[in-house]
Amino acid sequence: MIKAIQKRPFLRPLIVWIAGILLQTYGSVRIPSFGLLLIPVLLLFTPEAWLGVRKPEAAYSARWVWGTVFVCLFLFASIQSTAYHESRSPYPSNPLLQDFARQAREQLIEPFDHLRLTEAERSVLSSITIGYRSEMPQQVRQQFSITGVTHILSVSGFHVAIICNALLWTLSFLSKSPARRWIRYILTILLLWIFTVISGLAAASIRATIMLTLYLTGRQIYRKTDGYNTLAASAFCMLLYNPVYLFDIGFQLSYIAVGFILYLQPRLSRMIQPVNPLLKTPWEWITLTLAAQTGVAFLCLYYFGQFSSVFLLANLPIMLISILLIPAALVWMLLPAWLPGWDMIGYVVEAFTRSMMWIVDSFSRMPGSSFSFRFDFVTMALCYGALLCTFIYCERRQMNTNH
Repeated sequence: MIKAIQKRPFLRPLIVWIAGILLQTYGSVRIPSFGLLLIPVLLLFTPEAWLGVRKPEAAYSARWVWGTVFVCLFLFASIQSTAYHESRSPYPSNPLLQDFARQAREQLIEPFDHLRLTEAERSVLSSITIGYRSEMPQQVRQQFSITGVTHILSVSGFHVAIICNALLWTLSFLSKSPARRWIRYILTILLLWIFTVISGLAAASIRATIMLTLYLTGRQIYRKTDGYNTLAASAFCMLLYNPVYLFDIGFQLSYIAVGFILYLQPRLSRMIQPVNPLLKTPWEWITLTLAAQTGVAFLCLYYFGQFSSVFLLANLPIMLISILLIPAALVWMLLPAWLPGWDMIGYVVEAFTRSMMWIVDSFSRMPGSSFSFRFDFVTMALCYGALLCTFIYCERRQMNTNH
């Protein structure tokens, strides 16, 4: 585990930064934390007295000295930043940016009024495309929750990934020369962030956009990217901007889901390796859903006290429909009504939306589609601890088997 952390440089500052957030949140150590500044001063300016060395150069060449200085300074900065944000609103934002996003969403969903959809269907379509949820009936939210596909209703990493792939495919004609590749890269990043801003800057969408920005940047400059390091880098950027994000439910669910996908999904997919593409893609979706649901199950029971027993059956068709519906709805929304084929795209959007609602309604009515009980914090922590121990045991057993 230590070697894995050393290979991923963003994990170390992230761990220290989170430690500072937790210390300030549960211990209120803003004033005592100034004592952390004494340690770097003593180590760097009086190493002879405190380290027992004759020459300061001997202390300056020791990695543990600089590591200690880094930890103390970073921990102090994290504590002070957390204390500062605690005194403000939980998620301070730019009023002009929020007003722009709200007005943009309201204008973008106006074409949906021309679709032959019910109010509930229009609210779902508005939610899954640009995150506009103000008109959604409570009954519809409950149906999606029972079915285990609530993540579809809010703009998350899944939506951002769909938009990113759609943009890359649309701009693929710009990949034939270095200059065009840079234009494609800049346009993709710019449009992704515009979509994230307009959709409401949800924690999950910010996480996904940062990760995709880092991934696309690495690919653009021909560098290999590591999923864990990219995930840690995005979390570090978000918590550096606002440490209070750590306690946002969307932030927690998003990161733990992606972490489990990175770790567990490849291991599950290796259990069965179908060669037929018609079986391979659905199997990858199944393993991805199982990995993500394994990660968020205990957290959902802690926060919501509800767990869906049909999530796997419902997620596969819902994911397939969403992959087609989200780009189609956005294209139809942005195209002028006089353009040939506009009506046809509208019919497709209507059909996909009705199909999604029918699937959700059907699964939510199934007997035993969900069960309700709530975990307390200790039970949740013990469950994740047991899961971690199981993973460590399996890793060690596999290493012993390979040797």
